[in-house]
Amino acid sequence: MDVIRTIREMQAWSKERKREGKTIGIVPTMGCLHEGHLSLIDAARVHGADCVVVTIFVNPIQFAPNEDFVSYPRDFERDSALCAGKNVDAVFAPPVQEMYPAPVTCFVSERKLSKGLCAKTRPTHFDGVTTVVAKLFNAVLPDVAVFGQKDAQQARVLQRMVRDLNFPIRMVIAPIVREADGLAKSSRNRYLSETERRNTLVLSRSLKEAAGLVAGGETDLRKIVASIQEKIAAAGGKVDYVETVDAEELEPVEVKSDKPVMIALAAYFGNTRLIDNIIL
Repeated sequence: MDVIRTIREMQAWSKERKREGKTIGIVPTMGCLHEGHLSLIDAARVHGADCVVVTIFVNPIQFAPNEDFVSYPRDFERDSALCAGKNVDAVFAPPVQEMYPAPVTCFVSERKLSKGLCAKTRPTHFDGVTTVVAKLFNAVLPDVAVFGQKDAQQARVLQRMVRDLNFPIRMVIAPIVREADGLAKSSRNRYLSETERRNTLVLSRSLKEAAGLVAGGETDLRKIVASIQEKIAAAGGKVDYVETVDAEELEPVEVKSDKPVMIALAAYFGNTRLIDNIIL
């Protein structure tokens, strides 16, 4: 497994693989890898990647000043070992100065799907995401890119970026990977105390209960949102948002119809912000 630190070296590596007739898959991460990330590596191969590149880069421009950029968990040695165990072909792990060698004055901005949900309290977040992913695409030159459904809004925003800016990349959105008790896998789960970790189970359980209500005929999604909010608060969480939206366009939906609807939520347990979602 190659460990690559510069954009020029990464581009040269990818061009050589392409001359050999191989397709390249990219799995962008911020490191602190878990089973969810590893499932994305498998998905890249299932969807046609001969070579898989995992990028490990904690992206400063997607964090607001009051967020956890400095304390975000980093363990490159462990991440490298996990990648090697999955037969990853290359890890691209550039330093910040390689990705942003001068004051950043040019951003990639999606102007519709990135405006609700997480953006209400993280208004600059998705400009940071689209900008860094565009730069990673230009460095790795992938044919296939894999992202997780847990970050559902991010996935939709990046799909739109690829479509609108004509990136020659196949986008794959892989299912959420959960702990045995239902909590969505996240690098931030390690921040939780034992009590907080127990209380977070309300997230996946309330989403599952909501799906059952809709399957049973409930169409008033406002009642479902209110119920989930109450359950999170009762479990000691602080609701950031609970919303029901069109699963693709992310427009608010209040009454369930035949079109797929996503219930998306974000909540704090202690200082840890977690997200989850389910498609109805």
